[in-house]
Amino acid sequence: MKTITIILAILIAVAFVGNVMAVPGGKTVEFAGGDQGKVVFDGKTHADKGNKCNDCHPKLFQMKKGTLKMTKADHVPGKLCGTCHDGTKAFAQDEANCAKCHKK
Repeated sequence: MKTITIILAILIAVAFVGNVMAVPGGKTVEFAGGDQGKVVFDGKTHADKGNKCNDCHPKLFQMKKGTLKMTKADHVPGKLCGTCHDGTKAFAQDEANCAKCHKK
């Protein structure tokens, strides 16, 4: 009985760790981008760069759909996407890079 309990505990732990770290292939979130065109956030692209969900959630972005109201004024280093997209850690949020996120 003790062996079964230990095996079950290990299986549950592995399942939860895998679930927390997993970014399913093709998982995307789409945002209306106004005049600039929609923005499609690709979780796999960010995970492939070594990012984890809890790097941004819930510190920078809430998990509830519809809570993000980003404006042009929010496109600055250190705020929202600009926390990483500052030109150092990742490409900057500047005029030259608009089309990397915004698709018309």
